Amino acid sequence: MRVRKLTFTALVVAAGLSLAACNGDDGAAQGDGSSASSASSTSSSGGGSGSAGPDQGAGKGSAGEGSGGRDTATGSGSDADAGAGKCRTDELEVTASDTTIDGDPEGSVAVTFKNGGGRDCALSGYAGVDLKTAEGELSAERSGQEADPMVLEDGESVSFGISYPLNDSGGSGVGITGLVVTPPDETKSVTLAWPGAATLPVTDGSGTPVRVGPMGSAGQGGAN
Repeated sequence: MRVRKLTFTALVVAAGLSLAACNGDDGAAQGDGSSASSASSTSSSGGGSGSAGPDQGAGKGSAGEGSGGRDTATGSGSDADAGAGKCRTDELEVTASDTTIDGDPEGSVAVTFKNGGGRDCALSGYAGVDLKTAEGELSAERSGQEADPMVLEDGESVSFGISYPLNDSGGSGVGITGLVVTPPDETKSVTLAWPGAATLPVTDGSGTPVRVGPMGSAGQGGAN
């Protein structure tokens, strides 16, 4: 019985040692797995930061540069606007002169904008033109010429033409009492004395209209 007990005890001890060894191996394996998983996570995290880092850095750099670019662009835009923003009515000295030449079939008036705003400014398109007459205001029609945008430098001038029918009928016609000019893209107008012929012919609407040309179109036939 003693031999049996010793043998049984030896077997139990051996089994315990074997189980411990197995557990040790599993633990090592689990430890290796955890280490590998941790290393993989670190590598992935590090790689992500490493790879994402430059990308994010570039992204942030791009965003930063983009913001800087936008700020710069905005600054440039603001500078551009400050340097060549839209010409405001209050910045322009507006004058009108008779440019009709003897023998012309139509009368012509040149309206001049002089930039006195202390900065360059932009003009584009047509000015609004209305004639004050004894019969009410008469709006000029656009000539249809291409209207190229331009920058009017501080202190410089540009003119556009108005053409109108001459009153050769021998009748009293319709008296013109004033000229109303509105710069392009503006709502504030300037009223000037009319420098051209005193009257327009009375018409049923089938005659020659009053026409306005674009910026830079002043001169003989400029509004045609």
